[in-house]
Amino acid sequence: MALPWRALSAASDRATWARRRVVLCRYFSGNAELQKKSPVPQGAVLGRVAEESIVLPRKKTWDKLAVLQALASTVHKDPTAAHSVFQDDPYLIPRTSTEFRLFSLSKESGQNAAKYIVNTHPVFFGQDIAEPHILSLMPENLALQLEEVSEAALKERIQLRKVKAAVDTYDQLQQSGTLISLETANSLLDLLCFFEDNEPVPAAQPTENRELEEQEESVEVRKQRRSFWHSTNTTCIKWRENNNAERVFSLMPEKNAHSYCTMIRGMVKHRAYSKAFDMYTDLLNNRFKADVYTFNALISSAVEVKDKFIERWELVEDLLRQMAQQNVQPNLLTFNSVLKALGQCGSLGKSMALQTLSEMSALNIEPSLATYDYLLGIFYKSAISARGPTEIIYEVVDEIEGKSFYPQDPADANFFSNAMRICLDMKDVQLAYRLHTVVETGENWKMMGNMRQQFSYYGRFLHLLCMMEHLDVILKWYKELVPSMFYPTSEGMLDLLQALDAAGRLDMIPQIWKDIKQLGHGHRVAVVEEVLALMARERQSLETQMAFADIATDIKSVYEVQERSYAPLEWTAVSLGNSALLFARAGRTPETWSMLQLFKKHSRVPSDSVMNEALDCIRQSNQPDQALDLVKLAADFSLQSTSTLAGRVLKEFQLSEEQRSALEDMGGIEQQIDANKESRILS
Repeated sequence: MALPWRALSAASDRATWARRRVVLCRYFSGNAELQKKSPVPQGAVLGRVAEESIVLPRKKTWDKLAVLQALASTVHKDPTAAHSVFQDDPYLIPRTSTEFRLFSLSKESGQNAAKYIVNTHPVFFGQDIAEPHILSLMPENLALQLEEVSEAALKERIQLRKVKAAVDTYDQLQQSGTLISLETANSLLDLLCFFEDNEPVPAAQPTENRELEEQEESVEVRKQRRSFWHSTNTTCIKWRENNNAERVFSLMPEKNAHSYCTMIRGMVKHRAYSKAFDMYTDLLNNRFKADVYTFNALISSAVEVKDKFIERWELVEDLLRQMAQQNVQPNLLTFNSVLKALGQCGSLGKSMALQTLSEMSALNIEPSLATYDYLLGIFYKSAISARGPTEIIYEVVDEIEGKSFYPQDPADANFFSNAMRICLDMKDVQLAYRLHTVVETGENWKMMGNMRQQFSYYGRFLHLLCMMEHLDVILKWYKELVPSMFYPTSEGMLDLLQALDAAGRLDMIPQIWKDIKQLGHGHRVAVVEEVLALMARERQSLETQMAFADIATDIKSVYEVQERSYAPLEWTAVSLGNSALLFARAGRTPETWSMLQLFKKHSRVPSDSVMNEALDCIRQSNQPDQALDLVKLAADFSLQSTSTLAGRVLKEFQLSEEQRSALEDMGGIEQQIDANKESRILS
């Protein structure tokens, strides 16, 4: 007996099937009519359907960032937006290069402060809700869990990079006669050789705590800590005699190749090059083999222990032969170390660099950007060598075009900036375009290095464009790069002004002046004087002259503000004269007269052309009294054009008898007045 709900379900299914049958009959009947009218045979249609069969793809495992990557591919660069570093906080979007540096440091300081709080109070930040997991946002577990003196406690201190605590625990284990395994002793040696007995500097240490610590330290230790803080790595610390690394190494009852290699790399890292080679000799005497990283360190330090070029290369060759004898396979960093050493071997480097690249090719080792950077450093040491017959730079660009690079060597970040410097020295703008295309390929822009290196690259690129390209092309690149990619320096703005001058487009100076002010270069003496000189060179249209006068007003206000600062700007005779000319040509008599008064205030002497232009401006406003004051001012400066100015005043102004007598009272112009009287009588 069927259950009631099953009977209802069966009835419902029958009704549904009846409706579907009606719909299908209509569909097929309609298709039959279409097939009759269609010129295509039915067999061809069925064959086409068979050809277009759907193939189900295999299962694909998507990355956790796949959605973000897909969204990122739909977004293009906005040339008008600020750098991506500052887009999190609209109040920290810089407008000038100074603000860029300040806000960058501010943001980094905030990140360090946040990290310090998280690490200091990890109990409040234990919940992890990020997907995927972001390890850098979680608190670091730096608290010691093991208090007893044991090898496990020593391993814990080594893992947490507690240098002094690890050394103290090691000494206590030695005093108690506890045998320490070779692996643990080597780990301690790694820690000591890397940090050279110094505690790792926290990424975020409050300034107040630093100052308190400095008050308790001696002067020598304070200087060492300050130099250590200001450096971005630990190579600033020099290897000390009889340090803990040497003491632990000498106390080790058993040593292996790792022990010697660690000491060698630590000595090279901290500039004890001669000791490193002595330690390498001990390694060979004990019949151990060095690893590839130890050979890389020794090769890079060969130039530090030998003075002559040929001796340096012979030492490098000897190390390479020993690598072959010990069956040590060289890697990319090995050849980069060789090229780096060849860069300090004079002309010998050019002859051996290409052979080194051939060896890399024979071993199927793909060069990195650092490889090409060292190669360019060998062949292009200065602007003079860049003008030589070598074509290496073109071959390098041919090789890297269309390729994507990833970090393999710390020196990879130097390539693009140095390559653009060579393009600038050679004044080859087409080569610069090709190099910039490589930067925009894939994610190669991440290989440009820090902000300083990026600014150097874009600054050189813009400088080359200003020298070699048309103004339209220059402005196109300028709008694309500024301010989204970098903030040009005052030298960069001078290059842009010179490009405007070369193209005869001085009417665009008001637009560039807005950028100059926004970028914080409006108080630079060189920029201000260049702007004034270009605007005052020749007359422009009335509209342009009015815009020039507005710029002169801005510059005057800058000088007035700077007068109250610690390092005020000083008016020169040229800048005062150019400002007066701009005001006079715009018909601004009060501003022109105020600039003439500044000549006397700053003990400067105006030129004859400035006085004549000022008199033209006064004549347009028809102010005879001010014209007399101008003549008197010229007489006070003892200008040779004083009599000429007086003659112009007599000719071009309607003077009263009182004004004429005042003009006659001015010494040194009586002859000019008499000559003008005679000319009037004769006429």
